[in-house]
Amino acid sequence: MLLSAPLRHLPGLLLLLWPLLLLPSLAAPGRLARASVRRLGTRVPGGSPGHLSALATSTRAPYSGGRGAGVCKSRPLDLVFIIDSSRSVRPLEFTKVKTFVSRIIDTLGIGATDTRVAVVNYASTVKIEFQLNTYSDKQALKQAVARITPLSTGTMSGLAIQTAMEEAFTVEAGARGPMSNIPKVAIIVTDGRPQDQVNEVAARARASGIELYAVGVDRADMESLKMMASKPLEEHVFYVETYGVIEKLSARFQETFCALDQCMLGTHQCQHVCVSDGDGKHHCECSQGYTLNADGKTCSAIDKCALSTHGCEQICVNDRNGSYHCECYGGYALNADRRTCAALDKCASGTHGCQHICVNDGAGSHHCECFEGYTLNADKKTCSVRNKCALGTHGCQHICVSDGAVAYHCDCFPGYTLNDDKKTCSDIEEARSLISIEDACGCGATLAFQEKVSSHLQKLNTKLDNILKKLKVTEYGQVHR
Repeated sequence: MLLSAPLRHLPGLLLLLWPLLLLPSLAAPGRLARASVRRLGTRVPGGSPGHLSALATSTRAPYSGGRGAGVCKSRPLDLVFIIDSSRSVRPLEFTKVKTFVSRIIDTLGIGATDTRVAVVNYASTVKIEFQLNTYSDKQALKQAVARITPLSTGTMSGLAIQTAMEEAFTVEAGARGPMSNIPKVAIIVTDGRPQDQVNEVAARARASGIELYAVGVDRADMESLKMMASKPLEEHVFYVETYGVIEKLSARFQETFCALDQCMLGTHQCQHVCVSDGDGKHHCECSQGYTLNADGKTCSAIDKCALSTHGCEQICVNDRNGSYHCECYGGYALNADRRTCAALDKCASGTHGCQHICVNDGAGSHHCECFEGYTLNADKKTCSVRNKCALGTHGCQHICVSDGAVAYHCDCFPGYTLNDDKKTCSDIEEARSLISIEDACGCGATLAFQEKVSSHLQKLNTKLDNILKKLKVTEYGQVHR
């Protein structure tokens, strides 16, 4: 029978739409536990395994490109994948499981000293595809995973766990001993209900130190997943609705097995220097001149001056950066070696502050003195007049007599008398002779003057008489011409 055109194209259309129909089926627990914690996994809202919407899971970027990009290095593990290849797992779906395993391997550091990987394939029987010590090369390991074929019968999950515990996680098979501190991790992937008992064997596996993660797909029994997984369950149980999206869980496991380098993230809280120790561990150190405090994070400056190894001749001064420098006492200068000191001659440098005289005492010290007639004040630098007579500016010819700090008067030697200027002196005998001579000269001059006056008066009287005669003056004062 011929099909109409729309029906003929239906198979191709279904192939195009099939990935979109599968997207909502991804159901994984929420945010992974903190990578710095030993137990890693996922949580769902409410604290128990369950479903998340496609939006919540599809918008999350792969861990390699997120916050930890460039600062994440997988921790060394002994990792065993236990994969269900029973009849319910179709060939295409089994290929998806192998892709999921390969993608996790891609995120790990594979090697004899890094992560070692083994695969246990199971259905009703169990087959160890390769042991932990079989491959130390990542490419060869992925090729071996790609060659695995399904067993196609039954679901003996308990037997698979027991086989992994007793045959894969042994030193002979490549597992590292307890002294190595290498975690033993098993990831079991199944889509059905176990056909044997898993509770007891899973408990024994966990007790032996194996950390079990359970990934359920499609019809997987949630209670069985919980019985197999390590606690806390919300960190060790994953669930997806179809194999079509199981590959996306590889990013979750990358973060689970990632050891974040807190030094690169800047979350270390070291005050000075953060040193990565690997496996997500670190320790703090301090810059030169500092010592680490008891909290293992902060630093304190080493008091090098207190150690007496500084070499400073006089004064050692601690600096804030844990170093130190040398200084000198007052009156000394630091030499070119920055350790020893030399005395300063402040008198010669003019920095002494003395008002009159600076006296160098050696050893970088000095004292002030004053000129004669001055006294040093309490500040030991300035001077005040003590005796003006001593200054030599008094002007006394013979003797200066001090009347206090600012006053004085002049006096004369014996036989001399102080002149009117109150400063000069004269001999007493000479003064007397001068007075006698001056007196004598004064009398003669007076007599001579008197004689001159008398002579003139006589001459005037004579002239007056002659005039009166000519005018014939009568006794009554009448004048007749």
